[in-house]
Amino acid sequence: MFQKIIHSDNSKTTIIIRLMVGVVFLSEGIQKLLFPAIRGAGRFEKIGLPSPEFLGSFVGTVEIVCGIFILLGLLTRLASIPTLIIMMVALTTTKLEVLANEGFWAMMHGSRTDWAMLLGSLFLIIKGGGKWSLDNKLTRKS
Repeated sequence: MFQKIIHSDNSKTTIIIRLMVGVVFLSEGIQKLLFPAIRGAGRFEKIGLPSPEFLGSFVGTVEIVCGIFILLGLLTRLASIPTLIIMMVALTTTKLEVLANEGFWAMMHGSRTDWAMLLGSLFLIIKGGGKWSLDNKLTRKS
């Protein structure tokens, strides 16, 4: 089972998606902890999420850990599952209101990073870490 989780194709270009997704989540997670009033708990309270103090720190920590794992290509598929969930929650809690109040194009403009991170995470769940990943090195050693 573990081998199936870490198995990856030998694509050399997967690192581009890993860098994109990993850097964004690492950066956003750090910002949630450094600037909780505007990026973490304060933002979560503003959009009506429960337990914003806990949730802000929790999501920030998950984003940091998953971002690092994705950058390293370590347990890439597993690390990409929480990032996919985070993006689905972000889209539904923040962009549906924009869609209702400002229309489709405003929602699409405001959600471009969200869509890129959601689809990047989905790509990594499907493909794995690629040639230059720790997952690939672990697979070859087994």
